[in-house]
Amino acid sequence: MIVRIATFNAQNLFRRPKAFNLPDETKRNEVLADFSTLVALLNLTTYSAEDKARMSALIKKHGAHAWNPDNPPPIYINQTRPGKNSSLFEEAGSWKVGASGRGAWAGWAELVREEIDTEAVRNTGRVVDEVDADILLMVEVEDRLTLDRFNQQILAGVLSKRPYPYNMLIDGNDSRGIDVGILSRHPITSVRSHLFDPDPERPGEHLFSRDCPEFEIQLNGTPMVVLGNHLKSKFNDDPPLRLAQAKRLAQIYEAARERTPHVVVAGDLNDDLDSEPIEALLDTGLRDVMSHASYRGGPGTHGGCHRPQDKLDYLLLPPTLWHRVQHVALEKRGIYWDPPPEIKHFAEVKSKTDSASDHAALYADLDL
Repeated sequence: MIVRIATFNAQNLFRRPKAFNLPDETKRNEVLADFSTLVALLNLTTYSAEDKARMSALIKKHGAHAWNPDNPPPIYINQTRPGKNSSLFEEAGSWKVGASGRGAWAGWAELVREEIDTEAVRNTGRVVDEVDADILLMVEVEDRLTLDRFNQQILAGVLSKRPYPYNMLIDGNDSRGIDVGILSRHPITSVRSHLFDPDPERPGEHLFSRDCPEFEIQLNGTPMVVLGNHLKSKFNDDPPLRLAQAKRLAQIYEAARERTPHVVVAGDLNDDLDSEPIEALLDTGLRDVMSHASYRGGPGTHGGCHRPQDKLDYLLLPPTLWHRVQHVALEKRGIYWDPPPEIKHFAEVKSKTDSASDHAALYADLDL
């Protein structure tokens, strides 16, 4: 039986944080950095005068205190029933912080999401349909119901393609709605989450930026475990954290191998082949499918896909599955790249706005 396994960072299906879509990379990074700073300040037990001043400046800068439905701010302070004595702000409509600390108000800062271009959603569906995987690990998906709606409304509805009978996603640790889910044509029999694995270097913090779900799928009586991943990104980079995540992933992989010989590590690992995190995984004996003799493409999976540093997405297989690989390929036509070096877009991909993603989908056919 030939089973096609794939991974695809879809960069959300219907709604994505507004800041992620800013065309100016410098501005985009500035908003995301300010958001991280603001969240850290808001979570302080006690706010000093300096803390309040910094928070107030960031809130004013991004208009995070006032909701405008016609032009929502990229960052918004969402308060739960603010009252006279339980508001972050000095007074209603103010951007100045008046609360004494985290316990004095109820609410949070969030990256405001906006609707993804309709054609981009359809092009995401075209990538999924063209790959036509039996098991598809989906990275950066809002939630399970969104994954199910995409399956039923876009694949089956708009595109009239074959939907997946099974899908699963557990909300992870990232509040931005970029979780890890799975679509499968074979029964998903169990899921193990690692949401609460502790970070050994940061007491009280969770290790995984999203999660490291173990999806167990039944294949002809032999279970296959797919370890879905989206390791720490290089934005506001924290290489030691990504390395710690990879080392823990290696441990989870070794434990899963005791239950079944069919274990696949899949997802966006956010580092290239020469990095310490990837080396930590390859030291277990795992092998990257793009090193298989059947693969004929370039070295990358992101952007232009033509440089080794463009390699972010992985399917890693144990030695017991390596000889079963029949074919490996990338589906790059959902990426908009101008000027296109080697990438030919779908005819419907005419700009970055309507591109499916800036990641290619990576897939491998295994004879199981």
